[in-house]
Amino acid sequence: MKVLITGSAGFIGSALALRLLQRGDQVIGIDCLNDYYDVALKEARLARTLDHPGYTDLRIHLEDRQAMADAFASHRPQRVVNLAAQAGVRYSIDNPAAYVDTNLVGFGNVLEGCRNHGVEHLVYASSSSVYGANTRMPFSVHDNVDHPVSLYAASKKANELMAHTYSHLFGIPTTGLRFFTVYGPWGRPDMALFKFTRAILEGRPIDVFNYGRHRRDFTYIDDIVEGVIRVLDRVPGPNPDWSGDAPDPASSKAPYRLYNIGNNQPVELMHYIEVLEQCLGRTAEKNLLPLQPGDVPDTYADVEELVRDTGYKPSTSVEQGVQRFVEWYRGYYGV
Repeated sequence: MKVLITGSAGFIGSALALRLLQRGDQVIGIDCLNDYYDVALKEARLARTLDHPGYTDLRIHLEDRQAMADAFASHRPQRVVNLAAQAGVRYSIDNPAAYVDTNLVGFGNVLEGCRNHGVEHLVYASSSSVYGANTRMPFSVHDNVDHPVSLYAASKKANELMAHTYSHLFGIPTTGLRFFTVYGPWGRPDMALFKFTRAILEGRPIDVFNYGRHRRDFTYIDDIVEGVIRVLDRVPGPNPDWSGDAPDPASSKAPYRLYNIGNNQPVELMHYIEVLEQCLGRTAEKNLLPLQPGDVPDTYADVEELVRDTGYKPSTSVEQGVQRFVEWYRGYYGV
């Protein structure tokens, strides 16, 4: 297939591009390489795909309407995976405009490209953060998610609503994927594992929020990519059993679906840190701090629908995943 990936220099996007190229797909990668975090890391990820004959590299801002329209018109992708976004819960508190520009305006441009050029299937990144103030565990795609606690989460919920509208009005098959705390080699420097590893190796203390008591459904990068590919290959149709009398948020009479992709095994942050300490052979000095604004105490993915529809369930343990990250980090940074 010819697949357009936005966020192709990102953590998930670059890993997905590699996998699709390896199986013989053509990939059109869109990324603006913004400086939210280390651009050199993004360039290094991108370098893994640039020389592949099936890869086309486009440096475009998602919110640039004309450039996005031209990209769709010129390359005519059959399927699209939208992974580009302004990421980060905490950053959204201080920089809301970045989320409006990329996550709302930019996603609107992606939807218009799909509408105007006959795209067969749009898969897009949502987030576990949409569950917001929900406390019933595990989080289910059938739950109402109308109480986000950060603008980042609200922008991802908005993406789901926007996608449904285009599925309903124009018959575009769309699938939203709620990712749960992705980690692993080539990861983001603003994420806990990356920051903890750097600080511990440099002999600096680490900030441990919620006193290390919150739990996360840490999901390894390879498991995320496998889930994305399984979903990408399965174009959704309308749910014939859907009823407006008791509307199911996870599906529709339109060709629209939502899935969680998580490890289905939440891990307490303090245990995650202990695993990292064992892999590094060092003990961290910890600053124990309260929960930060916009954060939620726990995440836990119900992946029943993903397993039912794709036959796939993430399975990499944090012990395996953290060890692989540490090996990559030491090699990449020469530590």
